[in-house]
Amino acid sequence: MDALAADFAAELDRQDELAPFRDEFVSAEPGLIYLDGNSLGRLPRRAAERVRAAVEDEWGRRLIRGWNEGWFTAARRLGAQIAGLIGAGADDVIVSDSTSVNFFKLAAAALAARPGRRVIVTDDLNFPSDLYLLQGVARLLNQGHTLRVVHSPDGLSVPLEALAAAVQPDTALVALSHVAYRSGFLYDLPAVTALTQAAGALMLWDLSHSAGAVPVDLAAANVDLAVGCTYKYLNGGPGAPAYLYVRGDWQAELLNPIWGWFGQRDQFAMAPDYAPAPGLERFLVGTPPVLSLTAIEAGVELVRAAGLERLRAKSVRLSQYLLTLWQAWLEPLGVTLNSPADPARRGSHVALGHPDGWRINRALIESMHVIPDFRPPDSIRLGLAPLYTSFADVHEALRRFRQVLAEGRHAAYPAGRPAVT
Repeated sequence: MDALAADFAAELDRQDELAPFRDEFVSAEPGLIYLDGNSLGRLPRRAAERVRAAVEDEWGRRLIRGWNEGWFTAARRLGAQIAGLIGAGADDVIVSDSTSVNFFKLAAAALAARPGRRVIVTDDLNFPSDLYLLQGVARLLNQGHTLRVVHSPDGLSVPLEALAAAVQPDTALVALSHVAYRSGFLYDLPAVTALTQAAGALMLWDLSHSAGAVPVDLAAANVDLAVGCTYKYLNGGPGAPAYLYVRGDWQAELLNPIWGWFGQRDQFAMAPDYAPAPGLERFLVGTPPVLSLTAIEAGVELVRAAGLERLRAKSVRLSQYLLTLWQAWLEPLGVTLNSPADPARRGSHVALGHPDGWRINRALIESMHVIPDFRPPDSIRLGLAPLYTSFADVHEALRRFRQVLAEGRHAAYPAGRPAVT
């Protein structure tokens, strides 16, 4: 069967054991191909039902009694469920705040645990918010910390040797994204963690672009610290609370730099002086957003039911099929591959490049009913969420991509970008 034919994609979908999960998600716009689950996952049907129940029954009828009927323990309960997706102990993960706030808390705590060391190592593929936070923590502490940024030689990946050369005895913290947001480059998490700890530094991973699509085993790799969001492959909803991980032996030693009453020992004693809670709760800060927490659980359940190994296997099949179509249809039209070609070094999104990438992106969204996203300078990211992305989606999206270029549809769109891309 011809791999470029629509029938080939249909046959792959018939063989897909994860295909039934597609019906678990809301798909309200017929003909729309959604390839941006790496930024915001689709709405699980059961999440809508649970949020409605939380509003009408828990808040509407039970009122403040809800705090003793599941609200107060939701951060811990959800953390334990997410822990199973990232290879962590149930007591080592908690849901709290945003990814950025959690990153700030753990970075500051890590630097305080390595007095005398003044270097933070990261790379230029890291998500900009993480870079800004590291800069801000260094300035706030005002103790002479500096960033040592490892540069990618190709804009796609960072050689392990280059990273190892940057991690020296003066390094306090290494902070990296497990999957690079632009190119999809996937770090060797155990190897990087090992070289970091061999130098006496702490390791902080951002799992936002990997959790729920790429198997992660934090305990096996002895990772110190990690953060991640819940609104991408975990389908927790726009702006959903994030999670943080602190290895068990660090929990009593590291101190949250933001002292809030949910991180206080015996918080309802209302003591005037702060005393940190003994375990992971010390990394909580303020009152949690209960309705947002409610929405997270449904998506996490679906990922757990599908299983990370099956999700990863489908993700690789989807991306390899995408590359087959790219090579046949788009590469001859000047579209480059802006992701690693080796699936073992790639997460669950594929970046394709073109000098007119922004205008092509607009044409896909506004005239072809395909939703990817764009990251400067030239990358169109195609997010492959294996819970609901089909092979037919990939085939039709790239067919429409080719049509945009063949017909010059992108020429009708301005080069300027809006605030959100």
